[in-house]
Amino acid sequence: MLSSIGIPGLILILIIALVIFGPSKLPEIGRAFGRTLSEFKTAAKDLTKDEEPDQSSELAKTPEATKAMEPAKKEVS
Repeated sequence: MLSSIGIPGLILILIIALVIFGPSKLPEIGRAFGRTLSEFKTAAKDLTKDEEPDQSSELAKTPEATKAMEPAKKEVS
């Protein structure tokens, strides 16, 4: 996403932010943005970690379900 903006675009965004918010508010806004981004990344990692055990437990159940269906397959054949 940021790779398409480039350095001149980032400088322009920084200048516009400096004009709008002023030099005293800019560090506060940067810190808040950094914290928000960090929390978002942490939440995304937690979601992927929560998904992994569920998938492995479902895969572990699959062979048992297949074995349980073998008698039914024999009856139908």
